Amino acid sequence: MHCRTRDDELKVKVDYDRKKFKETEHYDQVITTMKKKAIINFIKEYTQIIIGILLASIGLKAFLLPNGFLDGGVTGIAILLSDKINLDIAIILILVSVPFLILGIFTISKEILIKSIVSILILSISISLESFPVITEDKLLIAIFGGLFLGAGIGLSIRNGSVLDGSEILGIFIYEKFGVTIGKTILLFNIMLFGITAILISKEVAMYSILTYIITAKVIDLVIEGFEDFIGFTIISRKADLVEKSLIQEIGVGVTVYKGVSGYGTSGQQNETRIIHTIVNRIDIRKTYRLLEKIDHNAFVIEFDVNNVKGGVLQRYFNPNKRTKLASEITQQISDNK
Repeated sequence: MHCRTRDDELKVKVDYDRKKFKETEHYDQVITTMKKKAIINFIKEYTQIIIGILLASIGLKAFLLPNGFLDGGVTGIAILLSDKINLDIAIILILVSVPFLILGIFTISKEILIKSIVSILILSISISLESFPVITEDKLLIAIFGGLFLGAGIGLSIRNGSVLDGSEILGIFIYEKFGVTIGKTILLFNIMLFGITAILISKEVAMYSILTYIITAKVIDLVIEGFEDFIGFTIISRKADLVEKSLIQEIGVGVTVYKGVSGYGTSGQQNETRIIHTIVNRIDIRKTYRLLEKIDHNAFVIEFDVNNVKGGVLQRYFNPNKRTKLASEITQQISDNK
């Protein structure tokens, strides 16, 4: 005789609740809403990917290709090969991308792989069809603006789950197999590429290409991480209560407090401590440090970059009219809780 366990009973209850929910009128509404959101997200993602592809193609076709300047990664290989063999850059880009996309089967998700294949095909078609007049002959401007457009395009595509350059896939693959970081792999890859460029074309082109690569990489980071620079603080202080109130009242930010147990330090073992976590804008970094120095110069402080923040008190953080009100509201809540 089989005895039903608690897990069996829970599964039966969940199945029963799911069945009852499906029979309600709200079930169809929920499913319809989820489908609408999925469609909207799909349209948003692919629209931004297409915009990114157009920006990247402008950077390549209007600036880099006419002047033989390279970017790093797969696009750099394609430009270098197109300069040496009589074959359309669009075809070369597809052919060079194939091995990296094959690696992608083992390293990235199916969704990202499909997006990447579609993106590379559209980029190749765009490069093949687009035609631009000579915008400038200044090599420095070519390197700068070529890097700006290409970086913005690649960054926008990556932000929406697509890869325009296969060197990132190579970096992921090597990291998973050998433990070498993605950044080091891409750096080594590009050092070899620019070295070959200096030998086959010229040292001047190689140097301008390095400049283009640096600008492209920086713009990619800005597009992916955003322009709002936030800094996170983890603070451990014996005067935690005073630090919390001061951060709220003087900086105007919210705080999250964790209970922890400290280890051995200069003051010996402590059984319990309060760990304060908060996020401020870069403009308030010095003000925050001055505040901490005034309250507790022995406080243990960890500062770290924050790429993206959503919701919370930061929604009102930058509004001068609500900032004072925010501080008073939170302070009042603390008093009420006590």
